[in-house]
Amino acid sequence: MKEKNTSCETKEFRAVWIATVTNIDWPSKKGLTIEEQKTEYVKLLDAVTAMGMNAVVVQIKPAADAFYPSAYGPWSEYLTGVQGKDPGYDPLSFLLEETHRRKLEFHAWFNPYRITMNHTDLNRLSQDHPARMHPDWVVAYGRQLYYNPGIPEAQEFIVQGIAEVVKNYQVDAVHMDDYFYPYKIAGVEFPDLSTYEQYGKDRFSNIEDWRRDNVNQLVKQINAAVKKEKASVKFGISPFGVWRNIADDPTGSNTAAGMTNYDDLYADTREWIRQGYIDYIAPQIYWSIGFAPASYDILVDWWKNEVSQRPVHLYIGQAAYKINQNSDPAWSDPEEYPRQIALNRDSMVMGSIHFSLKDLNRNPLGIKDRLIQDLYKKPAAIPGMPWLDSVNSKQ
Repeated sequence: MKEKNTSCETKEFRAVWIATVTNIDWPSKKGLTIEEQKTEYVKLLDAVTAMGMNAVVVQIKPAADAFYPSAYGPWSEYLTGVQGKDPGYDPLSFLLEETHRRKLEFHAWFNPYRITMNHTDLNRLSQDHPARMHPDWVVAYGRQLYYNPGIPEAQEFIVQGIAEVVKNYQVDAVHMDDYFYPYKIAGVEFPDLSTYEQYGKDRFSNIEDWRRDNVNQLVKQINAAVKKEKASVKFGISPFGVWRNIADDPTGSNTAAGMTNYDDLYADTREWIRQGYIDYIAPQIYWSIGFAPASYDILVDWWKNEVSQRPVHLYIGQAAYKINQNSDPAWSDPEEYPRQIALNRDSMVMGSIHFSLKDLNRNPLGIKDRLIQDLYKKPAAIPGMPWLDSVNSKQ
């Protein structure tokens, strides 16, 4: 979508995540009436616009389900309380209409592999759930079920499920967060050895490289499918904040994070940037400035260098949920969050995504007031993407 307000002197992406999984942000609980759901969302948008935001990132496929009629997943239980139950309207159509009415961009947020949140029983899924029809695509890890990233048919199914939305709805972007291969459970190996032996052993000498390639191929294919449907739709990812630590790679960040994208989540963010698979990247730098294992300022600088001279915007995923809630004393300082935004601007970062709306609305240490009265007081246009603008102008 083209910039709405070209008269704005400031260009800065200002977005907030609206999470639906376990009813974090919207709807506030399962089983609300249609009118209650609609009223809640409008109220959330009122808060978003009051804070000077220009985009929302709304989770429309939190767990292999859907907030819209879909051939690739059942109705989400977070709407009605019953997976597969028609809520009586098309929530996504409503969300888009209300969002665009306020001149906000709508980034449709998908979780690609996750099927369940706290159980591993296929029989508890709705009768029409694709995972029940294709149990060979499914793996259990910890207390959750996942589509196996190494199975080509499962990968294609995920890609088609995202293309369905881009085809049928006027979303401005497709968005994914940090959940690729699941966060590791100590001492528990992800159960895909037989899949590797079937699909990867002849091409990759170790299972880790094969896993990374599975995710790379998914990202590449999603981008291609999105652009094929509507070339102007953006594709962005918000990964964990550290690609690799310098101890493991001299080109990694000067951090000592307990886990990394590359080594633990098999998400090679560098590859996506260099290959042009994404239009923006928004690393979740959920630590304070000066935090020894992973300092905010060090990571902003590292990511800035990663996207330098490349057609990829850098936004920062910001930890609103940590304000006044964390053992790190920096988060008790009302100036920490404003300092992070100021640092972004000084570093030529193109904007922020805040997690999540619920946390900003709590107004911890007055941050919501600061956004309204100071940090986001002046309106901002979303920075243009020249590599997409030529496409936009023809549509």
